[in-house]
Amino acid sequence: MGAKLRVYKRRIRSVTATKKITKAMEMIAASRVVKAQRQVAASTPYASELTRAVTAVATGSNTQHPLTTEAEQPTRAALLLITSDRGLAGGYSSNVIKAAEQLTERLKAEGKEVDAYIVGRKGVSYYSFRERKVVESWTGFTDNPTYADAKAVAAPLIAAVQQDTAEGGVDELHIVTTEFISMMTQTALDDRLLPLSLEKAAESEESSTGEILPLFDFEPSAEDVLDALLPRYVESRIYNALLQAAASKHAATRRAMKSATDNAEELIKSLSRLANAARQAEITQEISEIVGGASALADATAGSD
Repeated sequence: MGAKLRVYKRRIRSVTATKKITKAMEMIAASRVVKAQRQVAASTPYASELTRAVTAVATGSNTQHPLTTEAEQPTRAALLLITSDRGLAGGYSSNVIKAAEQLTERLKAEGKEVDAYIVGRKGVSYYSFRERKVVESWTGFTDNPTYADAKAVAAPLIAAVQQDTAEGGVDELHIVTTEFISMMTQTALDDRLLPLSLEKAAESEESSTGEILPLFDFEPSAEDVLDALLPRYVESRIYNALLQAAASKHAATRRAMKSATDNAEELIKSLSRLANAARQAEITQEISEIVGGASALADATAGSD
């Protein structure tokens, strides 16, 4: 076997082994994204209804609650960035990081300091490499987040919003995540969670249900109701965002691994054609050498006669 043919066969074996790995990862991601889609579908109605309840309480009373009242001159904002713990997902993490960078620049242009809170090793590594300060970070659960994870993330953010800015608190809470739209489409987006935009939330509710939010009487007080509801509101929104991000990541991984598998198949076909051409060239050369040798032997025999 010639040197070229050995090289081609070795590369074909290597690419075939890689193809088996990418195909397996594609199938795993496909099964996980189905589960993540179900979790998103289950959590979204709860988050929507809780947002509706908080909006109803806030609009149905004159209470000036710190979590629904905008500061006259906001100077500090918290940014929660949700990325992935792992790679092999195409541009998933880079797209959401890019959206976070754009939001950060916009907030700084408005004269606000930005405190970064990061979920996922990719985001943590990005900020660490650039030596940027991160107030708090969480890793290890982005593929399969639970409500307990959402509560752990929400706790310091709620505390920061409730705290005075002079003591290290923030006036606003923004979240940057990836919205799962379909298996082929996932979009990085940013949203302001707190203070809750009551007009926007009320308009959204009216457009979706066709009903105007009712007015209520509250016991013991609207402020106590908001104190109880708003932490749950933040937790549910963060939980839904984590699930959306997980579904988006699995879909991106499936798409990336399918592309890698298809490319491996094309490379194997190309290498097989080259290997066949190299084998044919070797056979042709051997035949030529045999014919040439036979001809030379015949000439030598005829000369001796």
